[in-house]
Amino acid sequence: MEILERHTEVLRLILERFGGESVDWVVTGSLGMALQGAPFEAHDIDIQTDSSGAYRLGSKLAGFAVTPVRYVTSERIRSHLGAFEIEGVAVEIMGGIEKLVDGEWELPVDVRTHRCWARLDELKVPVLSLEYEVEAYMKLGRSAEAARLRAWLDERG
Repeated sequence: MEILERHTEVLRLILERFGGESVDWVVTGSLGMALQGAPFEAHDIDIQTDSSGAYRLGSKLAGFAVTPVRYVTSERIRSHLGAFEIEGVAVEIMGGIEKLVDGEWELPVDVRTHRCWARLDELKVPVLSLEYEVEAYMKLGRSAEAARLRAWLDERG
């Protein structure tokens, strides 16, 4: 899967900015999947971390903030969320994500347990495993995307 040049440049900037932080984080969503070769087109960059990590990473991108990191809730998800725009690319930082599954709020996932590494040019990018992405998309009710990723994974063997 081809990653747009502007996404590569923004990832490079993010990796430089986050490099000195001792925060566990990953690229998730369509870009994280595309970085691992899955047939998904990335429109933005989604970053997942824990709740305190969201504020620390958000401070590293403060000059690009559209909406600074803050606690938000919806019917099915709650997290510490911030929106940024870098070189025309939307970037979201999500920390301490809790999903409502079968009427119960799940505890936030420790991204270290599902983190793997993808290469993009000379960049080493932390991403969520594709198996975990399938599970997470199902829990969020995004069954079409989950099925598409599952089918691609099954095809690969």
